[in-house]
Amino acid sequence: MKGQKGNDDSARFGALTILSKSETVVPDSPENARLEVFDNLYSARNYEITFDCPEFTSLCPVTGQPDFGKITITYIPEKLCVESKSLKLLMFSFRSHQTFHEEVVNLILERVVEACSPRWIEVAGEFRPRGGISLTVRATEGERG
Repeated sequence: MKGQKGNDDSARFGALTILSKSETVVPDSPENARLEVFDNLYSARNYEITFDCPEFTSLCPVTGQPDFGKITITYIPEKLCVESKSLKLLMFSFRSHQTFHEEVVNLILERVVEACSPRWIEVAGEFRPRGGISLTVRATEGERG
């Protein structure tokens, strides 16, 4: 069964260049990562999409040591949805990127909003303890509806 708009799949998926590549190149920084999107065939309906990234890694901006955490992205799409492989590559690009946890969460939120303009989005980062303190950061934008 096709979605409510009945679009031709080749036209819908033609812009998804990352997904169609057999070789995957991880961007060297989040700024160089590209999020790809596809049409939301159910834009008349509120529904949530959740991405769970349990093995997130970035680097401390002061010491350069690795920080580990879990990133959860939940959003209600408007006209576009985020393609998951391109999101995975964005997440991987943080592995060699020095940044604070608060910046990670807000940067991811900004990138998803820039790519697909969701009705509502929440990005949560649960970071493993460093120096005996764990940290959870949550950023939201829009109305949950």
